[in-house]
Amino acid sequence: MSEQNKVNNTMRYAGLATTWLIALLAAVWAGHKLDGWLLHFPLFIIVLPVIMLIVLLWQVIKEFSKPKK
Repeated sequence: MSEQNKVNNTMRYAGLATTWLIALLAAVWAGHKLDGWLLHFPLFIIVLPVIMLIVLLWQVIKEFSKPKK
């Protein structure tokens, strides 16, 4: 594997990890806010991150099923 491919793969994985971190933090924050406004029960703080995980896993499967160029 060439040095350029290693750099490209590292940046690709770093981008996916950053996307996961920000998306999950945003889902937890939004769930916390919604629970405080609507329910006073931790429903959205559980449901929103689970939905986000499903969406992110779909994104990873789609990303890695692409043929490499």
